[in-house]
Amino acid sequence: MREAELWQRLRAQLGDGYAGVWAEQMVLDELGGRTVVEAVAAGLDCKVIWRAVWARLELPARDR
Repeated sequence: MREAELWQRLRAQLGDGYAGVWAEQMVLDELGGRTVVEAVAAGLDCKVIWRAVWARLELPARDR
């Protein structure tokens, strides 16, 4: 997964305005105690980041 797809998925789930705020503020244990923004900056695989987001938001399996 590319970074652009990660952001597209976040916006699809959270809306254009809230996705960026959520990604900057929500700390996820699955990402080593990082936010999405920090995880992207640290070079974590976007697929790993999305799986952490997916789990936190309790999204349906079809969105995995």
